[in-house]
Amino acid sequence: MIDSFFSSWELFHNVYLAGWLIGLVLSLLGVLVVAKDQIFIGAAVSQASGLGVALAMWVGASVGASHHDWVQSEWFLSAMAVTFSIAAAVITSQTGRGRESQEAITGWVFLTASSFSILIVSKTPHGLDEIQRLVSSSIIGATATDVWTFAALAATTVVALVFANRRLLLLTVDQAMAAATGMRTGLWSAAYACWLGLTIGLAIPVSGMLYAFGFLVLPALIAKHWCREVRPMFVISPLIALVSGLFAFVFANHYDFPPGQMAVALLVSLLAATWLSRLVRR
Repeated sequence: MIDSFFSSWELFHNVYLAGWLIGLVLSLLGVLVVAKDQIFIGAAVSQASGLGVALAMWVGASVGASHHDWVQSEWFLSAMAVTFSIAAAVITSQTGRGRESQEAITGWVFLTASSFSILIVSKTPHGLDEIQRLVSSSIIGATATDVWTFAALAATTVVALVFANRRLLLLTVDQAMAAATGMRTGLWSAAYACWLGLTIGLAIPVSGMLYAFGFLVLPALIAKHWCREVRPMFVISPLIALVSGLFAFVFANHYDFPPGQMAVALLVSLLAATWLSRLVRR
């Protein structure tokens, strides 16, 4: 099994590296998502990213390739995915306004993106196939550029968490106390939402919604059951993501399964085992 994995390294090393780096950076951001109990926000932002991709495809099909090659480029697709995911992250991170709760706004974003993304591409060539590919997993197409992109995102995220760890923890655990200490909570929340949206928006076209959403919430949920405080979750969650990603890619290569689905299946199984062990101990 291991020999087979190493034999595939030359052909699929970009897929493996990109998958691990995406899992690393999303599992770190997922700690804050889980600590805030805002898991559904990850699903809403992922769907909004898919809406951006769908709109980019519709624009490309409507304008055509003549003199407008850029509208059909991967760059334009990624830019639209990032734009919509950042917008969704900012909208859903705000507290409910008026009579609408944050959960209601998040649900509206999720349902809007889910429905309109299908309607927009339903009349475009291969549009529904592309959306289905994003919903499942597309990590097989990862490139060297994707590896370097997510290496930079992961490094930046780690540095930011190291230098702003206390402020982010206070903002996550007790926003009112954070405001009382002089923190500009609105600015910090917006910055975090933008970074979350940027990361998910870049991850979706590379890994698909299933993989991105799975690694955003599942490692942190598992770490939450293993840690009594939020701070050690920033170590445990990425370790879970990396180890699970390693085993998943080895198994997927050996048994000829899709690597994205295998990775998420392994994580959900580990979370189920964690829940079961807690029930047994009671």
